[in-house]
Amino acid sequence: MAKQLSSSAKSGLLSNPDLRKRLMFLLGAMIVFRIGAHVPVPGVNAAALAARLAESSGKGIFGMLNMFSGGSLERFSVFAIGIMPYISASIIMQLAAEIVPSLKALKKEGDAGRKIITKYTRMGTVLLATAQSFMVANFVYGEGVVVINRFEFFISTVTCLVGGTMFLMWLGEQITERGIGNGISLLITAGIVSGIPSGIVQLWQLTSQGALGPLTAIGVVLGALLLTYGVVYFESALRKVPVQYAKRQVLSGQGSHMPFKLNMAGVIPPIFASSIIMFPGMLAGWLGNSDPTGWVSRAVGYLQHGQPAYIILFAASIIFFCYFYTALAFSPKEMAENLKKSGAFVPSIRPGEQTSRYLENVVLRLTFYGALYITVVCLIPEFLTTGLGIPFYLGGTSLLILVVVTMDFNTQLASYRMSQQYEDLIRRTDVKPLRK
Repeated sequence: MAKQLSSSAKSGLLSNPDLRKRLMFLLGAMIVFRIGAHVPVPGVNAAALAARLAESSGKGIFGMLNMFSGGSLERFSVFAIGIMPYISASIIMQLAAEIVPSLKALKKEGDAGRKIITKYTRMGTVLLATAQSFMVANFVYGEGVVVINRFEFFISTVTCLVGGTMFLMWLGEQITERGIGNGISLLITAGIVSGIPSGIVQLWQLTSQGALGPLTAIGVVLGALLLTYGVVYFESALRKVPVQYAKRQVLSGQGSHMPFKLNMAGVIPPIFASSIIMFPGMLAGWLGNSDPTGWVSRAVGYLQHGQPAYIILFAASIIFFCYFYTALAFSPKEMAENLKKSGAFVPSIRPGEQTSRYLENVVLRLTFYGALYITVVCLIPEFLTTGLGIPFYLGGTSLLILVVVTMDFNTQLASYRMSQQYEDLIRRTDVKPLRK
C-alpha cells in the first residue's frame, strides 16, 4: 500500500485527467481575463488617458483602481472597474447576514437561503457597479480625453463597465466551480501580477536615468522580498488550543487541537478599508470638483497616499474591520457549545461558559496582534514611497492579497492532489468479485 501511495504521489500534476482539466480551464479563464483587459470602451483616447494617469504616478484614488484591475483603467477597457463592486457587495451582504434578522434566518436555511443571498449579492453588484461606472465616466470625461458627445459617452461607458464587471463575476464563479481555488481572489491576483513586469521596468528606467540611486533600487527589491517573507511567516502562524475527548482514548504524546490563525480576517480588512477611503475621492469626482481651492479639493487632498490623515484613517479602518469581521465570522460561544455536544473539552477549563470566555480571550488576543501585523504590512510601503521619494505606488494591500491568495491556492492544490491520490489508492486496492 505504501508503494502504491508513493507511486501515485510521483505521478505529478498533469497525470491526473480531472486535475489537468481544471488547471487548463483556469489557464484559459486567465487568458480570457487578460484579453478582456485590452478591449477598450469606445469614444476615449486611451493613450491620452494613460498619460494623465501616469502624471499622478498612480498614487491617486484611480491609480489604486488601476492597480486592482490589472491596468484596465489606464487603457479604459471593459474591465476598468474590475471586480471590486462584487467584492464590496459580498462583504456588505456577509456583514448584513449577521446583523439583519431576516438575512440571518436565510443563512440558516441551507442551500435555498444561500441562493437567495447570492441573488441579493448580484443585485447589489449591479447597483454598485452602476454607481462606480458613473463616477469613473465623469472622471474620464473631465480629463478631456473623450472624442464623442457626453450623452453617448456616458451610456456606452456605463453599459460596457457594468457588463464587464458582471462578466468577471460570472468568470470568477466558473473558476471556483470548474477550476481550482477561489475564482474572484485569483482574478484580483492576476490583475496585480500583471502589473509587476511594468513596475520592474519602471524601476530599471528610473535607476538608469538617475532618478533613483542604485542602492535605493536594491533596497526597494530587498525590502519587497523581506516583506513577502514576513507575510508568509505570519500567515502560517497558528495558535493551537489543545482539546481532549471524554469518550476517546488518546495515545501518549498525541492529541487533538483547535487551530486559530493569527490573521483570521484574511485580506478583507485592508480591501474594505481601501474601499472606504476611495469613496470620498470618487464621490468628489462624480459631483465635479472644478475649484482647486475649495473644501472638497482640500478634503480629497488630505486622503491621498502619504498624507498623515490618510495613514491614520487607513490604519484605524484596518484595525476596526479586523475586530468587526472576526467578531462576525467566529463565535466563541458557538464553538464552546459544539465542543460540549461532542464530548470535548479544553484541559483545565470547565466546559460551557468558562470555555466560551477562554476561547473569546484567545480570539481577542490573536485579533489584536493580527490587526497590528496587517496594519504594518499595509503601511510600510506607504512610508517607503513617501520617505524615499519613489515616484510610483507600492501597495502593501496588493502584496498581502498576492501572498495570501497564492498560499491558499497552493493549499487547495495540495489538498486536491492528496484526495485524488487516496481515491486512486482505494480503487487499486478494491477487492474485485470472483469470476465464476
